Amino acid sequence: MTFGLICLAAVLLLAFLRVPLGISLMTVAIGGISYLNSFEVARTLLPMTLTEAAFSYDLAVVPLFILMGDILSRTGISADLFRAAYAFLGAIRGGLALATMVTCAGFSAVCGSSFATAATMAKVAYPSMQKYGYSERLATATIAAGGTLGILIPPSIILMIYGILTQQNIGELFVAGVLPGLLGLALYMLAIYLIAVFKPEHAPRGEKVSARERWQSLAGVWPFMALFLLIIGGLYLGWFTATEAGGMGAGTALLIALMQKRLSWRTFHETLLATAKTSVMLYVVLFGAMMFSQLISFSGLADELLNLVQGSGLSKTGILLSILAVFLMLGCVMDSMAIILIFVPLFTPVLIAQGFDLVWFGIIVVVLTEIGLITPPVGMNVFVLKANLPGVRVGTIFRGLVPFIGADLVRLGLLVGFPSISLVLVELMR
Repeated sequence: MTFGLICLAAVLLLAFLRVPLGISLMTVAIGGISYLNSFEVARTLLPMTLTEAAFSYDLAVVPLFILMGDILSRTGISADLFRAAYAFLGAIRGGLALATMVTCAGFSAVCGSSFATAATMAKVAYPSMQKYGYSERLATATIAAGGTLGILIPPSIILMIYGILTQQNIGELFVAGVLPGLLGLALYMLAIYLIAVFKPEHAPRGEKVSARERWQSLAGVWPFMALFLLIIGGLYLGWFTATEAGGMGAGTALLIALMQKRLSWRTFHETLLATAKTSVMLYVVLFGAMMFSQLISFSGLADELLNLVQGSGLSKTGILLSILAVFLMLGCVMDSMAIILIFVPLFTPVLIAQGFDLVWFGIIVVVLTEIGLITPPVGMNVFVLKANLPGVRVGTIFRGLVPFIGADLVRLGLLVGFPSISLVLVELMR
């Protein structure tokens, strides 16, 4: 167990030193396995693990959903969704922030990336909120918080990785994320409404839009609705697997972009390159995590942790709360992908031994990493927003995020206390 903890500390140290996570995991894994067994064992395991992962049918889901999100992002379809949300909500106090939050949820439903959602909405929504006199604090916090919905509302890259690591059905994870994602959206909108009521200077009214313009704006919503219903409906009804859903989603997004004459050869080429780069980066990290899991197995760290927990005298609830506290603290200082890849395989045997549903726990973990994306000192969504809005101070964004972090903690409590919120659709699907 001691050697396993040393290896874990080594990975964390390399990660904090800004060594790419995949390289950190791979380096420590090869060195650790060589020390515990021999370099020959490590040299044999490396190609076996990479080959098995590279030819995995389940892993093909990752680039397909990334491609779908990139097509919608680069063709400007996301701006249509914002215009439709603004047409219905913009005239009320705080309506522009509410419209931004709805747009974040809709865009993330087909994008699957928090960073892409935050970066896109910074370009689409922030200029409008600035134009109508919204405070920097509320405008930037709305975008940063709304971006976190991208890793829960399906399809979600993080849920895909979690499903691969824990060998859970990715389709079930997607379906399980629907209600918690909508609950998060509702609580975020409630936070905006309360800010608008008690501090109206932060959230002025927008311009009124005629009924005709409202209905006309709905023309920009149908691509998102079509893709969401196709993917989630198909998975729920058992028409296709998650990988097939990714292919259907990417193909349908491509057809929509072509039908609307928004996809030039140059844009298509840039989209393919961006998808390839993102996919390769994720694969490198995932391969490193798989090798590190082999090291954890050799070191006996997971078994020793399980024995330690079982001998601690804690109740089942106490064990769960302890694990959640660990993930919550890690979220404040580590990237969400690193948390999933390093610590989920470590705690999975404990969760299985205690009888927890791994699909439910996957949703809980994603909510915890969502909170980490907007909490200091790391708060990756805040720094993505800062990169797109260099004139805004980081402290301003973090102060504005306090009500949204409170809303996330309320949602976390509800999901932990009432697992059926996450599992009711999954049980019907099963």
